[in-house]
Amino acid sequence: MTDASSAAAPIKIKAPSPGKYRWVIMWLLFAAMVINYVDRQMIGFLKPTLSAEFGWSETDYADIVFWFQASYAVAYLLWGRIMDKIGARWGLGVAFGIWQIGHILHGGARDLSHFIMARVVLGAGEAGGFPGSIKAVAEWFPKKERALATGLFNAGTNIGAIVTPLIVPGLVLAFGWQMAFVITGALGLIWLPIWLLMYRRPREQKNLSATELAYIEQDPADTVEKVKWTKLLTVRETWAYALGKFLIDPIWWMFLFWLPDFLGKTYGLDLKTFGPPIVAIYLLSDVGSVGGGWLSSRFMHRGMSINNARKLTMLICALCAVPVAFAALASNLWVAVGIIGLATAAHQGFSANLYAFPGDVFPRSAVGSVVGIGGMLGAIGGMAMAKYAGYILDQIGTYTPIFIVAASAYLLALLAVHLLSPKYALAKV
Repeated sequence: MTDASSAAAPIKIKAPSPGKYRWVIMWLLFAAMVINYVDRQMIGFLKPTLSAEFGWSETDYADIVFWFQASYAVAYLLWGRIMDKIGARWGLGVAFGIWQIGHILHGGARDLSHFIMARVVLGAGEAGGFPGSIKAVAEWFPKKERALATGLFNAGTNIGAIVTPLIVPGLVLAFGWQMAFVITGALGLIWLPIWLLMYRRPREQKNLSATELAYIEQDPADTVEKVKWTKLLTVRETWAYALGKFLIDPIWWMFLFWLPDFLGKTYGLDLKTFGPPIVAIYLLSDVGSVGGGWLSSRFMHRGMSINNARKLTMLICALCAVPVAFAALASNLWVAVGIIGLATAAHQGFSANLYAFPGDVFPRSAVGSVVGIGGMLGAIGGMAMAKYAGYILDQIGTYTPIFIVAASAYLLALLAVHLLSPKYALAKV
């Protein structure tokens, strides 16, 4: 006989897995971001080579970056609306094709104006990358997984930044910088037919199980079908996201386009020796990208509200960026790499949560447009940063004032988000 204290414990039945096709979509987005950032970063990596060949001043190079971001700003706003109109499949596919053409055109550039024109085409296409990816995440992931999915695909930007110093020196030394642009552009085009074959909206995807579809659609259905831009511009949450992007995006652009130059001027690195420090910095960025998305999702799984989880994670990231103010003063290369790597990791963790904001508080039908508005403001901030960096380097010749701006941007961005969306409540559209 058994007494009451030895009664059998209840049997726990494990819930069935909802399926994994949504993660296939995430990895396709990840691959697109890898290609995006190889294309985007090559100009910064080749800056010393191209500046020597064409006799560019710091202001000339800043103008190339400026016009890329001007094109990016205008197109980002348009792509956001296009994604809401035609969806992520064709929207992202067309954007990808345009930016690959722009990248290949760099190989035919013969003067400053040619590089500017190629960058304008590249910017017009690349501006569709994030609105399309965020739209896809909003379509394929429930809210509780969006920051993690965003962090994972956004980690592709860091892999792209890592791949660039690993493959470009060999291509440049073997074939010249012109063919390096053509070869990387042609290889990147392989992604496009795969995307068009595999991507559909969840309800249109035949390979998706009913269980996974129900998991994806677990959040309450949107009550708003269409939202006009004019309406979105009157909503506080739109500006919470847009001002956050305006403040943090220029910092990432600065690292992307000026980091090789900083390492070259400060520590004497060149095309053959940039690789290890840049790889280390962007590996740390990957940790931040995935870690930032994971941390807020972890907080939510433990019962924290989405408001507290997102903002606490962004605060941690913002504090990790503060030491970059002293990066230019580091006497040792690897100390500087550690400080900058921590800052880029902080950016990616902060960004993963900020990118989740539109999907968290807006109906799916408005996500692309809000991302577009924010991306436009971010690119405008990047234009200002390009002019500022060119001026500081031409007139003063030190990166310290630039890094001081980078150190403070994330705390200011979090303050803007909190003041405009104190409760992280659903936007009233």
